[in-house]
Amino acid sequence: MTDIILDREERAILDWIESRGDHMVHSVKAWSGINSGSRNVEGLEAMRAVLVDAFAELEGDIHAVELRPSTTMEPDGEIRKITYTPAMKVSKRPQAPVRIVLTGHHDTVFPKGGGFQDWRLLDGDTINGPGVADMKGGLLVMLHGLLALERSPWADQIGYDVLVSPDEEIGSMGSGAVLMELGAKAHVGMTYEPALADGSLAGARKGSGNFSLCCLGRSAHAGREHHLGCNAIVAAADFAQSLDLLNGQREEVTFNVSRIDGGGAPNVVPDLGICRFNVRVKTQADAVWAKGAIARLVTAAHARDGIVASLHGGFTRPPKPMSPANRRMFDWTRTAGRAMGLDIRWTDTGGVCEGNNLWASGCPNVDTLGVRGSDIHSDRETAKLSSFVERAQLSAVMLMQFARGRFNAAEARALAPGC
Repeated sequence: MTDIILDREERAILDWIESRGDHMVHSVKAWSGINSGSRNVEGLEAMRAVLVDAFAELEGDIHAVELRPSTTMEPDGEIRKITYTPAMKVSKRPQAPVRIVLTGHHDTVFPKGGGFQDWRLLDGDTINGPGVADMKGGLLVMLHGLLALERSPWADQIGYDVLVSPDEEIGSMGSGAVLMELGAKAHVGMTYEPALADGSLAGARKGSGNFSLCCLGRSAHAGREHHLGCNAIVAAADFAQSLDLLNGQREEVTFNVSRIDGGGAPNVVPDLGICRFNVRVKTQADAVWAKGAIARLVTAAHARDGIVASLHGGFTRPPKPMSPANRRMFDWTRTAGRAMGLDIRWTDTGGVCEGNNLWASGCPNVDTLGVRGSDIHSDRETAKLSSFVERAQLSAVMLMQFARGRFNAAEARALAPGC
């Protein structure tokens, strides 16, 4: 792909981003101190209020988006409805010729009352704190990339929707439908999960599904009437072992048994056993194969004497391959990086994110445009402070090229399936 040379106007805008570096660092420190664990309703709403104030600088249409509830299987086997706090949506210039959707999340994996609640500096360029990389830092990068676009003379060529969701870390079960809707209307997508510490991006992503198998048996006294019982824990454990044996039967498909619920006093034959598991697949064909294999094991469990077996859950994030459309987006990202003196690389990953959801709607996207970070989802999570300016400048360059037509967003969309 032909390299681009940034002109004086573009470089002046990048200089403006650099002038906001201290502001971004100050903001991520403050935002990190707001616990917004995925189940902390009060903290999520506090964080959304802060984001509404911050994104108001874009002078777009900001409103709350109510999310659909989902369901989960409780440890007692009952199906319970889960509700979510609203997402934040920002829209601007919906009639512009180029349509872009930018996504991120304000929830973290760190619960209220846990031991990891504040930030600290490890050195002059490294901050450790909850969400500094994943992805409160990424939200600051997104915001400043858009603010830079608004300062450019080409901004009226781009219309955008921003969605910041409260449930990404727990599977985007509430926001998934909104992501699909916005992705279907956009030419391309930009998502702000953290890049790796060396600046590398995630390439192809596997698809993911979460499931629970509920086995109902018959309780009985373990001593006097053991023969009258039907042990649901054993049925669930046998299912789990059979599931684990599926590993290695199809390349790139993995089955992970994560937990078995049920049981009680040792003198009672347990009448409830729940096996919880995750499946990762590289292609849709893999997902079809995996669902067939799971269905056969469920049938076998249900056929056990005295056992009633039922499956809950499914695939919620489809695979995101390195298709021609997504490769075009990566090529443009790398071209934008070269214009700034960055050598951007990527590697495939088994992890999932909102980029999977956008791709499901046919929207080509890059999904690791956030800060350079490491050890996310742990109390060792860090972000490189120098990367706030660097990655905001990268987004700004990309957005300006889309606006100027140097990157043809409609061309990428035309390469996606169904277009």
